[in-house]
Amino acid sequence: MTLIKSISGIRGTIGGKPGEGLSPLDVVKFTASYATWAKQSAGKEKLKIVVGRDARISGEMVSSIVVSTLIGMGCDVVNIGLATTPTTEIAVTSESADGGIILTASHNPKQWNALKLLNSKGEFLNAVEGNTILEIAESEDFNFSEVENLGQVSEKDYTDIHVQHVFGLDLVDVEAIKTANFTVAIDAVNSVGGIAMPALFKALGIKNIVEINCEATGHFAHTPEPLPENLVETAEIIRTSKVDVGFVVDPDVDRLAIINEDGTMFNEEYTLVAIADYILSKTPGNTVSNLSSSRALRVITEKYGQTYTAAAVGEVNVVAKIKETNAVIGGEGNGGVIYPASHSGRDALVGAALFLTHLAKSGMKCSELRKTYPDYFISKNKIELTPEIDVDEILVKMKKKYANEKVTDIDGLKIDFENSWVHLRKSNTELIIRIYAEADSLERADNLAQTMIEQIKSII
Repeated sequence: MTLIKSISGIRGTIGGKPGEGLSPLDVVKFTASYATWAKQSAGKEKLKIVVGRDARISGEMVSSIVVSTLIGMGCDVVNIGLATTPTTEIAVTSESADGGIILTASHNPKQWNALKLLNSKGEFLNAVEGNTILEIAESEDFNFSEVENLGQVSEKDYTDIHVQHVFGLDLVDVEAIKTANFTVAIDAVNSVGGIAMPALFKALGIKNIVEINCEATGHFAHTPEPLPENLVETAEIIRTSKVDVGFVVDPDVDRLAIINEDGTMFNEEYTLVAIADYILSKTPGNTVSNLSSSRALRVITEKYGQTYTAAAVGEVNVVAKIKETNAVIGGEGNGGVIYPASHSGRDALVGAALFLTHLAKSGMKCSELRKTYPDYFISKNKIELTPEIDVDEILVKMKKKYANEKVTDIDGLKIDFENSWVHLRKSNTELIIRIYAEADSLERADNLAQTMIEQIKSII
């Protein structure tokens, strides 16, 4: 059993003893702590909170506990049921709610679930806010409401509202998409993307949709993280189905991977690159991604004479940097697209609509469009940790070792070499060190990553 409490929320495997896994008692405690923080933040007792969930097997159980706890804390709840993470974010602002809770463990396997926490703007909480909630949970400093002050619950479906929102974005050219007469495939890994993505494509006038793993059962058809090694069967289906483009989303639909018409990978890192290319061609401005994202975004940004900025890993950090630099597009290299003209959150629906517009206007095949971008290759690795290992000490030693190179330590340690880089960071959600390396070939990237792994293991 695993339970990880962090500023990102609470995440764990279902079952086990309280405090060791994501038990019902842990869900109650953390939900009550969030409600307490939200009341303090809003300066009032009566709150409205939006709750949405992905399709994981434990989702209905966890949702019922969260909703009941919020009611017990005196909060009115808008329960939007099966909903993507970006749908829930949009619902918070549409409802003028005081916050929101998304029940999803994102790309983690089906055994996991998590509570992701939103503020009144539909954005993830910052580190200070997250720590406050952890402190409240630790001290159990919360008070449940008396019977006269219990909250009320209402139920709404926000999928169509989200689709119409995307439909109405200025740079989403519905007519161009219709005219292109695309055949589109979507692998939704048997989660809520199987509801949201086909609805989006139909709204965009796409008549030919190949649905792969689109039953929202929570029984993930493959490892849910949309990486090439998990998409071999999906890629073959796309190749043999003669589609123009294939899309893959993770269980909560904030990440978007693209597969070319020939079954080759567009590359998850290049989702943001391609969409940024389109956005910058229409509305020139600054761009942002995190430290672990490809250099290709910087190259594309500078092509348009604009400024690229790297942020610390994590959506909240990228959003903050987008606002700080007044960027027109940003996100993360893992397929996360944040389009400020829409809302401040990664959104696979927005990403897919913008990409389809770009593809339609290019007049190219998907594989041909990919070839127009510079080639960089990222090797993604990790080292399993035990609780007694001091990660910070490891990073300090690695920083000293590479003191003659360009290093950035705002989030772990990033070492920039002339034709490559490596980023070492402690995960906020798992007991691992993530090791991302990029070079002009996959072999060089893999070799750089393995060198770092060996050096870290020698320190441990």
